[in-house]
Amino acid sequence: MEERILIVDDEEDLTLGYSKCLSKVGYDVRTANSGEDAIDLLKEEIFDLVFLDIRLPKMDGIEVLEKALDIDPDLIVIMMTAHGTIESAVEAMRIGAYNYLMKPVDHEELRIFTKKSLEVNKLKREIYHLKLKDSRRYPDTAIFGNSPKMKKVKDLIKVVAATPKTSVLIQGESGTGKELVAWAVHNWSIRSEKAMIPINCSAIPEALMESELFGFEKGAFTDAKTMKKGVFELAHRGTIFLDEISSMNPNLQPKLLRVLETHGFRRIGGVSDIKIDVRIIAASNQNLMQCVKKGTFREDLYYRIKVLEIVIPPLKERVEDIIPMAKLFIDQNNKEFSKKIKGISAEAENLLMAYAWPGNVRELKNVIERASILCQNEIIDVEHLAIELQDISTKGSIPVTTVPNTDESSDEAVSLQEIERRHIIKTLDKFNGNKSRAARILQISRSTLREKLKQYGIS
Repeated sequence: MEERILIVDDEEDLTLGYSKCLSKVGYDVRTANSGEDAIDLLKEEIFDLVFLDIRLPKMDGIEVLEKALDIDPDLIVIMMTAHGTIESAVEAMRIGAYNYLMKPVDHEELRIFTKKSLEVNKLKREIYHLKLKDSRRYPDTAIFGNSPKMKKVKDLIKVVAATPKTSVLIQGESGTGKELVAWAVHNWSIRSEKAMIPINCSAIPEALMESELFGFEKGAFTDAKTMKKGVFELAHRGTIFLDEISSMNPNLQPKLLRVLETHGFRRIGGVSDIKIDVRIIAASNQNLMQCVKKGTFREDLYYRIKVLEIVIPPLKERVEDIIPMAKLFIDQNNKEFSKKIKGISAEAENLLMAYAWPGNVRELKNVIERASILCQNEIIDVEHLAIELQDISTKGSIPVTTVPNTDESSDEAVSLQEIERRHIIKTLDKFNGNKSRAARILQISRSTLREKLKQYGIS
């Protein structure tokens, strides 16, 4: 994405020449021939770099610099000065200018200064982004699972990532990894070099949410002693992830809708809109359409954020992913806790496969972390698992929920043994005769399965 540069000089020929020089190498350049025009542009748009002449009519460069830094304290400003105004340039750097250039400015020198200054700006943003990720203790951006359903999700993520301006809605049960999917969309898009800022709409008090999103002007309210940028401004050219969007205050929903429609917002206490380029990814563990029907979520906002939708299946619907993910978590725990765990016993695997996982991937990760801490040898066994998983082993070899019905069109009375025989055959067919996988689903050991195959004469 093109960096945006503002050139401020009252000599129109100079600004035109500088503008052409920088536009040729791919920058998005705006110009202003007065301090007043420059301030108006800075209020309406977000710039990466400003070249500012010290000598301007009416409002001089020092005054413009002070006002510009009030609008955006992180703005990188390079003063342009003639020989007789060096002292003013030094004063400008004391106030907050990044550097100064001597006029007349050679075009090659202008390009070099621009490139170096933007590299500094990029580094500042990267440091901020890293601090943000560290403060939220976000572990990684991997999408776990190779089941057919998760492969479809991954394919959809790549399609969505290729459309970097379209808003996205991610839906799924709590713990399925909605934030991981949001990070994947961001990291696989052309916005990956910029920040993605996650906001949990249910975790921030309603009174603070508006200022968190939009920021505020100095003096907007009693405690507003300085200007504060909101996340929409900080995420310019990047991504905002609004988690649990169903919890957003109904009074804020029309303001979010306006941002989506106009690509602009107004700080609290502000008098003009600021244009931004931000992709919004929203997530909810509630069915948003049901929230619309209840009247707690705006219908127009729902359709505006649901241009592209990704639905993450719960863990119980992708059983094939459970053991590979568990082993991946074991590897992570080995590094964190200095363990040397090599695997999971067959009985423990059976329980992991049979459990319903109401907390989804998050619960699986916590269960494996607990088991890794308790395990004092190389194999995680049943005794290391949570009590709710251990309780499954007392329910028999075939869960009631998995016993198939007999043919509804038949009145034949069928014995329990016949039901068990048919169920074993059906499970083996499902996994193409793979006895290990069938045993896991049936919650029995391989040796028990072999005995039953012999008992029922199943080849």
